[in-house]
Amino acid sequence: MHSLIENMLEKAVYRWLFTIKTGILLILSFPFSGSLFPLIFVALVPLILVENSLRRKSSFSVFVHAYVAFFIYNLGVTWWVYNSSVEGGLMAFIANSLLMALAFLLYHRIKRKIGSHWQILLFASVWISFEFLHFNWELSWPWLTFGNVFANVPILVQWYSITGVLGGSFWILIANGVIAKYLIVNEENPWRKRALKTLIVVLVSPILISLSIYFSRDTGGREFQVLVLQPNVDPYEKFSSSSEKQLNDLLSQIDQSISPKTKLIIAPETALLPGYAFDEDRINREVISHLFREKRAGWNNADILIGATTQRLFDEPNSHVSKFIPEMNQYYETYNSSLLFSNRSTIDIVHKSKLVLGVEKIPFSRYFPSLENLAINLGGSSGTLGIEDDYEVLQSRKVIFTPSVCYESIYGEFVAKQTKKGSGFIAIITNDGWWGNTPGHRQHFELARLRAIENNKYVVRSANTGISGVINNRGDVVKKTDYWKKDAFATSIYLNDSKTIYQYLGDFIAYFALIATVIFYIMRWVLTRKSIES
Repeated sequence: MHSLIENMLEKAVYRWLFTIKTGILLILSFPFSGSLFPLIFVALVPLILVENSLRRKSSFSVFVHAYVAFFIYNLGVTWWVYNSSVEGGLMAFIANSLLMALAFLLYHRIKRKIGSHWQILLFASVWISFEFLHFNWELSWPWLTFGNVFANVPILVQWYSITGVLGGSFWILIANGVIAKYLIVNEENPWRKRALKTLIVVLVSPILISLSIYFSRDTGGREFQVLVLQPNVDPYEKFSSSSEKQLNDLLSQIDQSISPKTKLIIAPETALLPGYAFDEDRINREVISHLFREKRAGWNNADILIGATTQRLFDEPNSHVSKFIPEMNQYYETYNSSLLFSNRSTIDIVHKSKLVLGVEKIPFSRYFPSLENLAINLGGSSGTLGIEDDYEVLQSRKVIFTPSVCYESIYGEFVAKQTKKGSGFIAIITNDGWWGNTPGHRQHFELARLRAIENNKYVVRSANTGISGVINNRGDVVKKTDYWKKDAFATSIYLNDSKTIYQYLGDFIAYFALIATVIFYIMRWVLTRKSIES
C-alpha cells in the first residue's frame, strides 16, 4: 500500500486528484452540504499524503495544493454567503481558504525540519491553534471549524460539555493523522502493527463516553413557558416596508398565540421597528415602551425579549467606533441589541458583541479608519457597531438567561462565559433570511445544538424567517418551524442550575495546542540553526 500510493503521487495528476478529494470529502461531511459525518475521519488523509509526497519539493507547492483543497471546502459549504453579499462571499472564500492553507503550510514547514515522528500531534496542535485564533481576531469566521461537523449528530459529542467544539476538531485531526501515517510508513515499521488498535481506540472511545453521558443526562427541571415568534418578514424588503404594519402584525401574532402560562415572549433580531435606532437614554419614554406596557397587562404581564437597533450619545469618544456629530458636538455609537421589557422601570439592554464581518464590523478599522467606507449596507445601520464591555445576561421573572444574537451563537466559548453567569437557558434571536432557502439557515440552526450540549441548557431560537425552535440540553430538537412560514408557538422549557466543565475551562485544549506548537517551532528553529552551523 505504501509503495503503491507513493508511486501514484509521483505524478502531478494524482496529486491534484487527491487534493480535490480532500475538498469534496470535507464538503460531504458538513451538515446540509452532505451530512455524511463519518467521512470527516478520512477527509484530510489525501491532502496529508500529498504533503508527504512533496516533502522534497518547494513549500509553495504544498501551499498551492492546500489552498485548492480548502477553497473547495469553503466554497462548497458556505457558497450561500454569496446570496447576501457578492463581495462578502468572495472575500470569505478567498481569505478563509488562504488562512487555512497558511496553517497547513506551517505544519509542513515544521514537520519537514523535525521529521515525521511527531507528525500526528504536530498536525493537531497547529490546526487547533489556528481554529482557536480564528475565534478570537479581527477576521474571525469560525463557521468551518472541524468540530462543527457533528452538529446534527449531538448524541456522539456529549463530551463537548467538557471540551467544546475544539475537542471535536482534535478527535478528527488525530483520526486523520493516524490513518495517514499508517499509509505513509513502510510495511516493516513496527508502528503499523499497533496503528489499527490505536485507530479503534481513537474512534470508539469518544462515542462510548458520549453515549454514556447522553443516556444519563436529565432533560427535566423547573418548567418555564415561552412564546416564540417567527414573523417571516423578507429582510430585503423590511427596511422599505411599513414598520408600523410589521409591529401590528407582531402584536397580532402574540395576541393569537400567547398562553396564560407564558412567562417570556421571544421575538427575532432587529424585529422592533427595523431601520430605526432607539436612543437608549430616552427609550423608556418612546411610544413603543408605553405600548408594550399596556399590552403586557393583557398578556398576563409576560416579559418581552426582542431585537432592535439602539444608539447611545457620549460627550467623549467611548471607543474607536464612536462617530462624531458636529452639530451636537457629541459622539454616538450604534448597537445591534437585545431588549427586555419587564416589570422593571427600565428596559434592560444587552448589545451584540460578536459582529458580522463587512456588515457590522470592518476588520482593522481601529487602525485604518478609512476602511469604514467599505461597509456593506443591507439596510439599517452600517459600519462597525459598538459592543458590550463584558459578558452580559438578562433576567425574566427571576430566571436569568443568555441573550445571543445571530452570529454570536457560533462562538462556543463566548456563549459559555455568558451562560456561566447563572443562566437557566439560552435565547437566540436571529434573522437568517439574508441567505435565502440554502444550507446556511439550516446549518445555523444545527450549530445551536452544540451550544445546548456545551452548557447543558435548553436553547430557544426565534428566527425572523426560520428556523425557530427549541433544543433540549442534550442537543435534541424538541420543536422547530418550517422555513419561510409565518409562525408562533408557546411551549415549556426546563431550567437547571448546573454548570459544565466547559463553562469553567473554556477552550483549554487550545492552550495546550498553542504551547505544543511553540515547542515544535522552537525545535524547528534549533535544528535549522544546527544545520546552518554544520
